[in-house]
Amino acid sequence: MGRRILVTSALPYANGPIHLGHLVEYIQTDIWVRFQKMSGHDCLYVCADDAHGTPIMLKARELGQTPEELIAAVRAESRAGFCSLRHRL
Repeated sequence: MGRRILVTSALPYANGPIHLGHLVEYIQTDIWVRFQKMSGHDCLYVCADDAHGTPIMLKARELGQTPEELIAAVRAESRAGFCSLRHRL
C-alpha cells in the first residue's frame, strides 16, 4: 500500500460565483489526485466553500440578505453551474 494523502483545493469564499480560476484549480487537483490513486496511494480529495468571515458578511449586507441567505444562494448557483457543465461533457 502506498502513502495516505489528504488533498483539498483552496476554499473559495461563498460571497460570489464560481469562476474559471476556481475550475482550473479543481481540474488540476482532480488530475493529480487521480494520478496518485493510479500510483497505488490512498488519496482523499475534499473541497468546500469558505462560508465564514468578513467577505460574506459585507456581501450579504450589500445585497440586503443574511449571511445564511447569501451562502444558500451561492451554493445553489454553484451547484447549477457544475451540473450544467457536467451535462455538456
